Amino acid sequence: MERADITTLRALGFADDELKTLGLWEPASGEPVTLAEAYIRRSQKRDDVTTLRKHVRDVCRAAAFDGVRIRHVWFEQKSASKAHVRREEFDKATRAVLDGLSKTLYVWKTDRLSRRGMGQVGLLLDDFDKRSGRVVSVTEGLDSSKGSRMVFAILSERAREEAKDIAMRVKAGKDAHRAEGRWTGGVTPYGVYSPKGSGRLAPHPTEYLVSRRIADSLLAGFTPATIAAMLVSEGARTRTGKNWTATGIISLAHSPAWAGLLPDRERMTDEFGAPLDKWHRACSPLMGPDGHPVSAGEGVVAFAEWSKIQALLASRAVEGSDFGNRARGKRRPVTLLSALLRCPHCKGPMQNAGVSYYCLARKQSGPTACRGITTERQRVDFAVYVLWLNHIMSLPPESETIHEIARRWLSYQDPEKEARKAAVSAALDKAVSRELRLQKEFFIGGSVDETTYEVLRRELSAQIDGMKRELAELQREADLSPLMDAESLAALWGTAGVEGQRALLAAALRSITLTPARFRGDRTPIEERLIPDWRDEEGRASWPEVALDAVKRSRLRRKERVALQGT
Repeated sequence: MERADITTLRALGFADDELKTLGLWEPASGEPVTLAEAYIRRSQKRDDVTTLRKHVRDVCRAAAFDGVRIRHVWFEQKSASKAHVRREEFDKATRAVLDGLSKTLYVWKTDRLSRRGMGQVGLLLDDFDKRSGRVVSVTEGLDSSKGSRMVFAILSERAREEAKDIAMRVKAGKDAHRAEGRWTGGVTPYGVYSPKGSGRLAPHPTEYLVSRRIADSLLAGFTPATIAAMLVSEGARTRTGKNWTATGIISLAHSPAWAGLLPDRERMTDEFGAPLDKWHRACSPLMGPDGHPVSAGEGVVAFAEWSKIQALLASRAVEGSDFGNRARGKRRPVTLLSALLRCPHCKGPMQNAGVSYYCLARKQSGPTACRGITTERQRVDFAVYVLWLNHIMSLPPESETIHEIARRWLSYQDPEKEARKAAVSAALDKAVSRELRLQKEFFIGGSVDETTYEVLRRELSAQIDGMKRELAELQREADLSPLMDAESLAALWGTAGVEGQRALLAAALRSITLTPARFRGDRTPIEERLIPDWRDEEGRASWPEVALDAVKRSRLRRKERVALQGT
């Protein structure tokens, strides 16, 4: 029997003999107090696999010294300083300790654990203390069970400030380079590339000819859909090997970099004004102090040609409507399955066409890209609803799918609660930072007298305790009772609306494929032509048969009681 993390360990370059030496070859078993989780995070490209292997070795040596075995090595490449970045492997590592599978979480260094300060680390330590768990920082020799909370606080706050300094330096450097007309990185449009180390744009040696044909066709008045169909019929592919589409042609034509110009951009923020890792690139070029576009080199088209193409595309937009308006934003969904239904031929998405769903690849790129398939929308929507209802009723109450449905539904149904949760979490981070600065001023700086310190400390502690209680109340587990009964589940679906129903489906389904009819006039029931890809398929395959039988019997008895009550 192999370890669940053996694939990750081999991907890091460990040989089987070394894994045996480190104690990472066989699955670890025993009492939770003798087991531990190891969390390894890579946030910079210079942290190559050699460095990461050293992190794992150091953690294993520390665990062997403590007399515990590593149950699982959790690895991911994610930022630890951004609140909007969800670290799935970190959540799994902490959940393993909170669920009692082990009692220790090893990290190589505190900043590998988090760069969001004591607000996040403090809550984690509180939760671990309640379950007699601990966090160990290997290189710093810290153990949260041995009175190291203050040191954890100082180091986590230092890591937070360091993350801010790094972000400020990077932004200042990029802004300076952009002002000088240097390409600072990112994906270039088709037909253009930036030679390594040059910081300038230049025509791509292999993509330029196709890209120039697109430009000439647009200037000649051909529509993007016509150009895409022509390229697909000739076997031309995009940079990623996919078929050309009308949307792709339009996006390419709108890019200022296609004309060798630096695009203007604006960093997106969340509802609280915190910056996200997403940038909105406007369709307009960056303007210099002289009022002229900033050039970053040579593109596929000249600025005059690019401006003419913009005018041609704008002339096809309907004034006062969404048609042709690239800046309209995301429209509200009106169909149930446009994000989940897949074509059986190309495995691509199917989209709404009024009363039916159609293959998007066939629509945008023509019959050369895909044979395509269409189906009546109403009957597929109902069939998927029945499949979803039966599937949820067959799951045990502890299923992760049911909990995910509850989380998504509550987030959709009560967005104010989710917003309040984020606001309280942010306020808690700031309050803990203020408390730490107060302690520094009193214990290290000496600028605060003891009386003032005690008054301020009590007030801050009261604020922090109140916010922790409120956050715990907001994070209370959702009521799953509506998902345990067929009538309640059907009522929940009926009142959800299209957006709510899509959220319920997405929590249980990755996708659903519609197989083609066997012949013209095929009367095979539509539900038999649907192949769902459930999110919990892997987990269900490993459940004991006895447990499955017990669940089925329980569901059957519940359905019988509902039927008797109805009569």
